[in-house]
Amino acid sequence: MTQALLRTQPSPDADPRKGASVSTRTKTAQGGLARTDLSEARAKELYRRLYTSRLIDERGRKLFRQGRMLGNMYTAVGQEAITLVPAFCLNEQDFIGPSHRELPASVGKGVPLKAIFAQILARAVSPDRGKSHPCHYDYAPLRVLTPASTVAAQYVVATGVALAYKLQKNGNVAIAYTGDGGTARGDFHEALNFGAVHNLPIVYFIQNNLWAESVPLRLQTALVNLSDRAKAYGMPGVTIDGNDVIEVYETASAAITRARNGEGPMLIEGKTYRWYGHSEIDPANYRTQEELEYWKKRDPVPRYEKILMERGVIDDSYKQATLQRIEREIEEAIDFAEKSPHPEPHEILEDVYAPL
Repeated sequence: MTQALLRTQPSPDADPRKGASVSTRTKTAQGGLARTDLSEARAKELYRRLYTSRLIDERGRKLFRQGRMLGNMYTAVGQEAITLVPAFCLNEQDFIGPSHRELPASVGKGVPLKAIFAQILARAVSPDRGKSHPCHYDYAPLRVLTPASTVAAQYVVATGVALAYKLQKNGNVAIAYTGDGGTARGDFHEALNFGAVHNLPIVYFIQNNLWAESVPLRLQTALVNLSDRAKAYGMPGVTIDGNDVIEVYETASAAITRARNGEGPMLIEGKTYRWYGHSEIDPANYRTQEELEYWKKRDPVPRYEKILMERGVIDDSYKQATLQRIEREIEEAIDFAEKSPHPEPHEILEDVYAPL
């Protein structure tokens, strides 16, 4: 068995009416991206983190329905690849500008599960001390920003961080995420323009799950590929299958390396789909069952698992042991969080100003 995981062949074009991506092997070449190998050890760790994200999300939904958490729950089930994999490609000192559906980014970067569940359950020991939205995942030690509810605002902050990195000449990179709806916001366009003008070390990701809450993509824009917006700002843009873990890994890691080498920003659109509503209070009855089933068949986690199985990288016993380990870690994290206190009312006056 070779050290590098063999790459998959380009998948045939899928039904464009459902927003699926076309193969982008030629597009990535046009964007100046080199192919990147994924070692077996890294492939197995990526597999573990993908399942970890999936199981955290599903457990979070149960906690919400059991009335054991405050606030709302926003899950990324079905779109883990385009979110988790880019974060997995980063160095420890690289920066992530997430939004409300970026649990997979925290998992991909390596944020401890106890910190994640303390945040979901709004406990005082969480990274935000229980003061932000339950799904505003952050972790300062790994440079994961506390996101705001303002869509695409994280693009602007990440761009500012990338400017600082360039001025400091430290070789670090920033990445930022938004959904298809975020591309209609002024923040999105201002960030891209500034990033391109100043040739910043940043990669922008669009998770195009076809719905801006309940507004379909066709009512947001006449574009087929949202990455075409990159042309207006003089940076390369590519559209990929956001549910293909290998393709996302190759594209993201090459774009991050490109930015780290001083070659400037890039816009990457991943076509994907969220299985559930915008949040747990959204029945998502604006979608058809046919559309949902179409995308469930393109679930990124079993697709990646199948590749690893076929290549002999993992087997069923490894899968079962991995799932048992993840479930045990999740239960330990929930137990830790539920035994931790909620913030006291007087703490609302704390952390208002940064210490001098």
